[in-house]
Amino acid sequence: MTTRLFCLCAGVLLTATSLGAAAEPKLPPGFKLLYEQDFTRPDAMKDFVFTDPAAWRLAQEKGRSVLELHKQSAYKPEHRSPLNIALIADKVFGDFVLEVEVLSTKKPYGHQDMCLFFGFKSPMEYYYNHIAVAADPHAHNVFIVNHAPRESFAKETTKGITWGEREWHKIRAERDTKAGTYKVFFDDFSKPLMIAEDKKFLKGNIGFGSFDDVGMVTSIKVWGPSADTKPTEFFKKAQ
Repeated sequence: MTTRLFCLCAGVLLTATSLGAAAEPKLPPGFKLLYEQDFTRPDAMKDFVFTDPAAWRLAQEKGRSVLELHKQSAYKPEHRSPLNIALIADKVFGDFVLEVEVLSTKKPYGHQDMCLFFGFKSPMEYYYNHIAVAADPHAHNVFIVNHAPRESFAKETTKGITWGEREWHKIRAERDTKAGTYKVFFDDFSKPLMIAEDKKFLKGNIGFGSFDDVGMVTSIKVWGPSADTKPTEFFKKAQ
């Protein structure tokens, strides 16, 4: 009886340990959690700077606290590039692993998109990952904005994804500045959705948004070896 009870407890412990391990992402050596946000704090928006704070708000979606891009930003970039941007303020990331949950509130169409931003040095120097329903020269790719209209540079991509309408999706992005690589995964983390390579902007802010659509983000986690602390002053914080 004692032996059976011990085996049962050991099995339960092993199962629980395995489930816990499965929940943790696979990280490079030396990576630690640098930032986490689930938008349950009333002042959570103060962690961000925005192209237009009025276009963003805290909201609830199916019982979850979220940051919602609910309308188009009153923002006109100098060059053709995304309009709706929310950056994690005052933290500059180099190598990172990012996980986030994203939802589109736009009616499905070919360019229905949400975007990730990284290596953001200024409104005219940054990368963004446009994730859309259909790929074409201006959609569903990794882009660079470098004092000129955005230009795609992904080495590998796909035909597109399905956002659906008000459906949550899990996204994981990985940046290795030494190799110059950026990889992004969508729902299925076993195979990259896109792979890109560039070394122009090795450090910068990380953010979320859309070229010209609307949507929500939550459950943000960023891991890395370190993050520099530097004021982000080129966009406005929410009051």
